[in-house]
Amino acid sequence: MFLQFFTSLRDAQVPVTLREYLTLLEALDADLAGQTVENFYYLSRAALVKDERNLDKFDRVFGATFKGLESLLDAMEKADIPAEWLKKLAEKYLTDEEKKQIEAMGWDKLMETLRERLKEQKARHQGGSKWIGTAGTSPFGAYGYNPEGVRIGQDKNRNNRAVKVWDRREFKDLDGNVELGIRNIKVALRRLRKFARTGAPDELDLDTTIRESASHGYLDVHMRPERRNAVKVLIFFDIGGSMDSHVAQIEELFSAAKSEFKHMEYFYFHNCLYEGVWKNNKRRFIDRTPTWDILHKYPHDYKVVFVGDAAMSPYEIVVPGGSVEHVNEEAGAAWVERITRTYPHVAWLNPVARKHWDYSESTTILRRLLNERMFPLTLEGLEAAMRELVR
Repeated sequence: MFLQFFTSLRDAQVPVTLREYLTLLEALDADLAGQTVENFYYLSRAALVKDERNLDKFDRVFGATFKGLESLLDAMEKADIPAEWLKKLAEKYLTDEEKKQIEAMGWDKLMETLRERLKEQKARHQGGSKWIGTAGTSPFGAYGYNPEGVRIGQDKNRNNRAVKVWDRREFKDLDGNVELGIRNIKVALRRLRKFARTGAPDELDLDTTIRESASHGYLDVHMRPERRNAVKVLIFFDIGGSMDSHVAQIEELFSAAKSEFKHMEYFYFHNCLYEGVWKNNKRRFIDRTPTWDILHKYPHDYKVVFVGDAAMSPYEIVVPGGSVEHVNEEAGAAWVERITRTYPHVAWLNPVARKHWDYSESTTILRRLLNERMFPLTLEGLEAAMRELVR
């Protein structure tokens, strides 16, 4: 179980080293944590976490690994057979040849078949190619393989092939206070700035004051509005799912944008834009902002930026009801087109390397909808996107 804890931290992108793991084991051998899980939590956090930005990831992994344990003795007893081995025992790994033999159903047939299975199935099923269950090649269930399936009861992506996810997933808000690791991101964003003097005249205009005082023969004080960045930016962040691996990079961008743009509004979406977006990921199902309201609230002079990997099932873009999390009445493409018609200046920033874009059908579709205004989330890509937005 302790080895599983270490590997799960690595999988969650917490930068723990083997030396730190061995140090933790030495501390356990010296009985520094006693037998309580709480003491072990603080001991392992001190030994394995070097950056406070990783505390949230550490807590999630710790909770998932040691959930339900009342003492460290329970963990010791379970250490002989790692829980991950037992969990994956029923999982079937297919060869490339076997995967090619499995034919994708298509959206309409997939949804109709799922409705039939839900009516017919009465018990848990494992393996096989028909019922909702684990492993096997059925398009419904978890820990198996199918080129187009509905994921039910699986904690995270494995093959990135699900066209709908039948589980409630928790997303985490981006941290806008993260210190930037790459200062050049801010430099690239400054290409979008447009300064103007706006607001009340509350700043001393020294040159005019001197000139007018000399001309009139008495002190003639002149004030002027503060010179501020007048550009207005509307940013939509793709959150959750495949974007989890890009969180650190996106948070740096988020922090830079918040510091550079006085007039900036941001919203979250998942995979593709639909009829609603949100500000708080924990309340995304109950506190949404209709996309129509955004189109009518923010004028057309706003610069619009989408940030996402554009990696999803094509159905999520082109088919009504194709969203992985809800039944959308209109296709995502309809909402993307409304954005591009309302706002002349739109750009999409993609954290995936450009060389991989052609392998993703969904990326190709979105590039076409945006008239090829998709840019890689690199310094060069940022500069190109900023030039596009000021044209």
